[in-house]
Amino acid sequence: MPVPAHSPSSCSVPADAAVETAAAAATAAPDAEPGQPLPAAISRRNLLRNAGAAALGATALTVAAGQPQAAAQSASPSAPLAAMRSPQRPAAWGAAGVEAAPAPEIIALNRMAFGPRPGDLDALLALGASSEERLAAYVEQQLQPAAIDDSGCDALLAGLNLTTLTKSLTQLWQDHVLTKPAWAERILPASETRIATFVRAVYSRRQLSEVLADFWHNHFNVYAFDYWAGPVWVHYDRDVIRANLLGNFRQMLSAVATSPAMLYYLDNVSNDSAGPNENFARELFELHTLGAMNYFGVVTNPDSVPVDGEGRPIGYQDTDVYGATRSFTGWRVDPDTGQFVFDSKAHDRYSKTVLGVRLDDFLGIDDGNTVLDLLASHPGTGRHIATKLCRRLISDNPPQAVVDAAAAVFYEQRNAPDQLAQVLRAILLSNEFRTTWAQKIKRPLEYTASLLRASNADFVTSDSFFWIYERLGQPLFQWQPPNGFPDLKEDWSSTMPMLQRWRLCNWLIDGWRYGGDGPDKDNLRINLNAQMPPAYKTPEQIVDFWANRILGRALPPAERAPIVDFMAYGRNLGYELPAKDIEERLRFMVGLIFMAPSFQWR
Repeated sequence: MPVPAHSPSSCSVPADAAVETAAAAATAAPDAEPGQPLPAAISRRNLLRNAGAAALGATALTVAAGQPQAAAQSASPSAPLAAMRSPQRPAAWGAAGVEAAPAPEIIALNRMAFGPRPGDLDALLALGASSEERLAAYVEQQLQPAAIDDSGCDALLAGLNLTTLTKSLTQLWQDHVLTKPAWAERILPASETRIATFVRAVYSRRQLSEVLADFWHNHFNVYAFDYWAGPVWVHYDRDVIRANLLGNFRQMLSAVATSPAMLYYLDNVSNDSAGPNENFARELFELHTLGAMNYFGVVTNPDSVPVDGEGRPIGYQDTDVYGATRSFTGWRVDPDTGQFVFDSKAHDRYSKTVLGVRLDDFLGIDDGNTVLDLLASHPGTGRHIATKLCRRLISDNPPQAVVDAAAAVFYEQRNAPDQLAQVLRAILLSNEFRTTWAQKIKRPLEYTASLLRASNADFVTSDSFFWIYERLGQPLFQWQPPNGFPDLKEDWSSTMPMLQRWRLCNWLIDGWRYGGDGPDKDNLRINLNAQMPPAYKTPEQIVDFWANRILGRALPPAERAPIVDFMAYGRNLGYELPAKDIEERLRFMVGLIFMAPSFQWR
């Protein structure tokens, strides 16, 4: 399928002007007497479509134009949580309209998780007496996912009757390859893993594991709906990515390199001495380990590459890729079981040199394993992985100090079984993690999962849901190049990606019955009226309640004002709205919060 194009918007509108535009759109309706029904010309759908489109057309420009503030300008992490949660808390804004950092607890729930569900913030606040204590406790909790009771999510998955998730690799190969089934049955493991991934993102209590699964799937990207990858995708997700995401990188690297999904995706399955194929070896260096930052290009004299204090080349060049390509010849997939096998007859037995090491005495499979050893233990790999993790968890341009600290842990703990957990602990407990804000926006998966979590949706996947969701530009496991989905805010804040997320929000909030493929297709899956406390009746009270419920903090004044005006619909802001009017407008008002800039940041 075509890869969606993303380009930064060249438009920029001052935040205040954007908000004025939104306010005008939201309140451009005839005056209504208190208690009177809404004008017939304004349908429920049109309310959100018109007000939301104008308000959030402005929002896109605000998000795209906003420049991040330095961590030093952020609110102190020791600020009282009572102030954080108060609707009257003033928002500190920089010159470009970027909100100051919220409390560390809010940051954690938006970066270590796919946003908070109702009750998540209260549970986190109960973990300690200070932000530092609470964050440390939450990090340790999430770094031990097996100790977290996730039976609720497991029960939901069991109820979906996903038949492939528990199959072994051999069973997957037998049922979805050897029997030569129809296409839908062949790729069923990929289709069901996609469903399970969404369900876990919305419902699992092991949220950091879900965030990391998304990260590592992008780092070791494979296009899932391929002829060969699709049948074994359960294995790649469960046994390769998820089984190693908090473990040892070298072990994960081996699991990736020997998985049938990767062997076919990057053509190493056809790499032999008679016709070397360098696809896997090149991406192994450029994407999976050392990274392009450590590439020296075509070097005629390999000895000219600078070395570190231990005599190792500090980076790689093309002759290293060629040597690695020859080292991986003969790595195959057993046609009867789908398991990894080594074909010695197809292996290049001659001398090879990789990163200054001559592989004269290593024959057979040990050639490739030695290359993996060299790469996994190279300091450059630690810097590359640390940079990507900090970019995912902190900011597009992460502070060098935290990258260096994480890279040092990666290298020092290269032989530890929990190496990656230790690296993550260094990042998540850093001052940079707790104080940096508004330097990343949610990608489509994060936006959609956080909306469903915050709204306490009764979520069920369906063809209709995926049809709408995939327009946002991040169809799960369907990025075709090997580099994974982009991870910079400019890639997701231009006009089309923003427009599509608002359309998804409209579709969900406006009651388009996104479970619409089954017998209960007329049931509203996001029932906001049932979650509205009757004590809140004025437009300001209602907006402030939902802002704190969704964001864990008050909306900035520039975002709050037009949404309050929308809820008031020309009435006095302190007027107590009749229950019928609240019911009529509530979901559109909540939709505006989901479209506001504050909900886009992470």
